[in-house]
Amino acid sequence: MSNLTHWNPFKSLSRFHPGMDIENYLRGFGAPTIWTNFETGAPDIRLDINEDDKAYRVKAEIPGVDKKDIDVSVDGNQVAISAEIKRESKKKDGEKEVCSERYYGQVYRSFSLPTDVDSAKAEARYENGVLTMTLPKKSNGASQKIAVG
Repeated sequence: MSNLTHWNPFKSLSRFHPGMDIENYLRGFGAPTIWTNFETGAPDIRLDINEDDKAYRVKAEIPGVDKKDIDVSVDGNQVAISAEIKRESKKKDGEKEVCSERYYGQVYRSFSLPTDVDSAKAEARYENGVLTMTLPKKSNGASQKIAVG
């Protein structure tokens, strides 16, 4: 059985104002609140990408995941991160679920970098819900000046 996610048209707007709840804002103007009844879908993998002359440094927030359930692939300048968030199935006798807002399933994020990555020298570690990657830039050989005669 595949996971279905509901599309929320207001989710992308919250990226412009991270602290602002767009749905609550529109509710004050009498806008329909039908979107609050739907699950907002898979969580985004939030990224910070920095670079220096030698490498890109990527930090990706992927909370609630075991590091063995994270896959990272690099193909040239394309980087893809996927992870599976598993549901805990431990319940005490007589315990029933009242509410569950946590997401369980597959999350995925891909992005392009300006230059190719040397995937043989790439490193990744996962700690406290943050995947930290060092992606060395591939050297395209030494540049040379050519005299025009």
